Amino acid sequence: MNKNGNGKPQNGSPKNGKPQNGKSNGNSAPVYDESKIKTLSSLEHIRLRTGMYIGRLGDGSDPDDGIYILLKEVIDNAVDEFIMGHGKQVDVTIDADRVAVRDYGRGIPLGKIVECVSVINTGAKYNDDVFQFSVGLNGVGTKAVNALSAHFRAIAYRNGQYAEAIFSRGQLESQTKKGKVAGETDGTNIEFRPDENIFGEFAYNFEYIEKRLWNYACLNSGLRLVLNGEQKFESKHGLLDLLRSEVSDNLVYEPAYYKSQYLEFAFTHIPSYGEGYRSFVNGQYTSDGGTHQSAFREGLFKGVNEFYKKNFNSVDVRDGIFGVVAVKVKEPVFESQTKNKLGNTDVRGWIVNEVREAVVDFLHKNREAAQKLEERIVHNEKLRKELNAVKKEAKEAARR
Repeated sequence: MNKNGNGKPQNGSPKNGKPQNGKSNGNSAPVYDESKIKTLSSLEHIRLRTGMYIGRLGDGSDPDDGIYILLKEVIDNAVDEFIMGHGKQVDVTIDADRVAVRDYGRGIPLGKIVECVSVINTGAKYNDDVFQFSVGLNGVGTKAVNALSAHFRAIAYRNGQYAEAIFSRGQLESQTKKGKVAGETDGTNIEFRPDENIFGEFAYNFEYIEKRLWNYACLNSGLRLVLNGEQKFESKHGLLDLLRSEVSDNLVYEPAYYKSQYLEFAFTHIPSYGEGYRSFVNGQYTSDGGTHQSAFREGLFKGVNEFYKKNFNSVDVRDGIFGVVAVKVKEPVFESQTKNKLGNTDVRGWIVNEVREAVVDFLHKNREAAQKLEERIVHNEKLRKELNAVKKEAKEAARR
């Protein structure tokens, strides 16, 4: 307590050591009252808590860095149009720090272009009839790109007309509600430049981008993605193409391949040890797997044992396997905003059963592959038992 020469409290000092009128002095805790309560707009919150929406920032040296997440969010919307049957090509242009993504779908409804790129929880993806198997169900993706860009421009083309909105760091700078345009195919064009105030110095690694575009192509047979007007990414055989590109010709047997309305997978064994998987949900790469990947592993193991009428150890079946699996889920639940791991428990049952049945069917129809797979499993079992025997002998020797 501050005192004067009489030992009495000075003006403004609390009596009996207690603050008066809810206020404090420099030695007390900060004041907590109405003046401390702030309300942020949705885009302001994205800028303040960037990690909640795009994960890490980074400088472009890692494939999970934020600049690639921004690119992914925009491409996801373009691919969703293809999935819904609108537009067969997506053009991606990257020039230094500027990115443009042009699709040839239906185009954002002209009267809603500002809301669709700036107001969280605004979009058509809440309507099952419009976007049945979309990744971006939370209505945040493009808005996050807008909020985190120094320059953001959205143009929608529909029936010879267009609408345009230009933003800077989430703030609307100008818009054209409706105008006439000739020679432009329906669709949407999104341009953005990540905000250097948030990301600092960064550079795009084209190897990461090419791999991402190749994944999109393999997950969406018939879609063409064009990078900088030159490189074209398209796939005729879906996940089978993706698997072959990952393992080259280093195969123990011809890959198993299966595709239905909601499930697609391919697998083979390669002359190595351990397991390798690439898994996807609605076109989203799930680097941390999730329930769909674990269900795929379980269904594969059960199918193998059912076909051979054996009780193989799961380690022996899976050692050396490489598989890719993609599922379509109407309401995917991811364990983070960056969607690296699927959390839906309700998908496990049907995935396990469908994979099991497909594996049994494949082995019945492909006897040579079935023989080579069994040889690999027996080989794995022999090595495992030999290794266990060596470990056991070493332990016993250590006790003596």
